[in-house]
Amino acid sequence: MKLKKYFFNSVTSTNDIAIKKIRQKKISGIIIAKKQTRGRGRYGNKWISMKNNLFMSIFFKLNNNINLHKLTYNCCKIVRKSLMELINCKITIKKPNDLMIKKKKICGILQEKVNKLNHTYLIVGIGVNLIKSPFLRNYPTTHLRELVNKDISKKKFELELKKIFENNLKRLIKKRV
Repeated sequence: MKLKKYFFNSVTSTNDIAIKKIRQKKISGIIIAKKQTRGRGRYGNKWISMKNNLFMSIFFKLNNNINLHKLTYNCCKIVRKSLMELINCKITIKKPNDLMIKKKKICGILQEKVNKLNHTYLIVGIGVNLIKSPFLRNYPTTHLRELVNKDISKKKFELELKKIFENNLKRLIKKRV
């Protein structure tokens, strides 16, 4: 399944834009932004969106019989696979939705369900610390530049993540994950 790409310089949150696209009757797509002003995490927590990091959301229509807990885990595996294409590090999944390298958070994934016109859509918001990571008391973070001592191409990572999602979406949507 091909995902149409929507690019923005600045948004409140890529998930907010995905919701708008769904309301505009778009069935699937990928939202990418240079900047987020109000990124969010689970339970309404703030996601600190630092300049030059990756902010994207992928949205698509769901099969009603899908197990969302397993889908969350599978989405984490897809993002982990994309990261592993760029760096040679062990990446673990801290349930339900964080990716960790050396016990430090590198990526957060926020999934939201939206119901529109008798259909259910899933939005997978992805934030990856490419260049910088915030200081969070009691929750260590890291970024890719720190780990590999070089800049990671944001464009290359976006393309890799898009490709892996496109290759796996049909399987995720059709089956009871």
